[in-house]
Amino acid sequence: MTPTPARIAALETLRATRRGELADRALFSALTAVPARDRGWTQELAYGTFRLRGRLDHLIATHVRGGLDRVDDDVLDILRLGAYQLVEMASVPPYAAVSESVELARSSGNARATGFVNGVLQSLARAPDRTDFPALENDAPGYLATWGSHPPWLVSRWIGRLGEAGAAALVAANLRRPQLYLRPVRTDVAAAVHALTAAGMQVEPVDGAPDAVRVIEGSVVEALAAGPAIVQDPAAGLVARFVDPAPGATVLDLCAAPGGKAVALADFGAHVIAADRSIERTGRLAANVRRLPPLPIDVVVADARRPAVPVADVVLLDAPCTGTGTFRRHPDGKWRVEPADLASLVALQCDLLRSAAAVTAPGGLLVYATCSLEPEENEAQVDRFLEETPEFTLEPGTAVDARWLDPLGRLRVLPHESGWDGAFAARLRRSG
Repeated sequence: MTPTPARIAALETLRATRRGELADRALFSALTAVPARDRGWTQELAYGTFRLRGRLDHLIATHVRGGLDRVDDDVLDILRLGAYQLVEMASVPPYAAVSESVELARSSGNARATGFVNGVLQSLARAPDRTDFPALENDAPGYLATWGSHPPWLVSRWIGRLGEAGAAALVAANLRRPQLYLRPVRTDVAAAVHALTAAGMQVEPVDGAPDAVRVIEGSVVEALAAGPAIVQDPAAGLVARFVDPAPGATVLDLCAAPGGKAVALADFGAHVIAADRSIERTGRLAANVRRLPPLPIDVVVADARRPAVPVADVVLLDAPCTGTGTFRRHPDGKWRVEPADLASLVALQCDLLRSAAAVTAPGGLLVYATCSLEPEENEAQVDRFLEETPEFTLEPGTAVDARWLDPLGRLRVLPHESGWDGAFAARLRRSG
């Protein structure tokens, strides 16, 4: 018996992320071997396993003598995929979840583990709801790491900063499946809603995000075919609106790929130089721009530490970060990021800020942004920059709803308050 292509692809996606690949790219590659009708199911299996990995590990561990540390990484991923089918995918009969997992172990070079996989999953299938989890009331860190399925080190940080109730709300928000949002291009939201509705989709404007449309019923392919638009979370759209470039201003977007903010800024009337150091990512950015109506965007390959132009009216540094605000959309990210990554990314952000400052015109604007929730990458990073670079001052934002601004006028969007991704941005004005 051969396991289904969908399950093979899901396992290959998990394997690839262990090698350091991003889940979306790994899944895209793996899906080439999966029939079109099964690709949605495959994505649900792979992404669901990432989303609930902590919960699944807690369930599996109760049936593994000696704990999960003794289990081979490949075998553990097979157990996770099997457990997800047993406890979350009602369409999969328990016998199929178990037998397919056993065959997945056999076909993937882990034949000696087939009995182990069978025994663990059979035990779990007999008692899928009998495992005790820590209670939020008396063990919030344990509950949020297991049932909430987040790394303990992040849970500890968030409890310390947000309190137990705030951390629990953030974790719960991260476990929800992301919704589909569009940003219309070269048309307004009302016209886009009309066109999408006429195409048979159920959509609505988004309160607090004037450039966004939520797709309630309808696919990405259908939505993009109905009119010029990009897929963009409202929080990312708010970053572009927060930049608020003057019509005709030259905006240097230093870390632009995949290009959503560059498109939004050009749609506002700016001339955008969209740069990224990755040839592959820049190619995807250019392809995204080409499928849209003509926009004033020049795409270049350039490292943000060595900007492509000597000076610009506005510089947007959407900096590499831990991405802790995007775990709902990228659930593999919470298992990839490590405490040491935070320090290394903060150092890189410092370097990039210096480079961005050097090409900001006198009197010009530098906007620093991340999709992180961590203060070291956000408020503390901006504070340090302002201390070291006295020719820049913090300038409050005025182009977004005040609910998304902190007391100093910086953009701050939290997933558990907005229902969207997390985002941070600060406007830094250079003296003339």
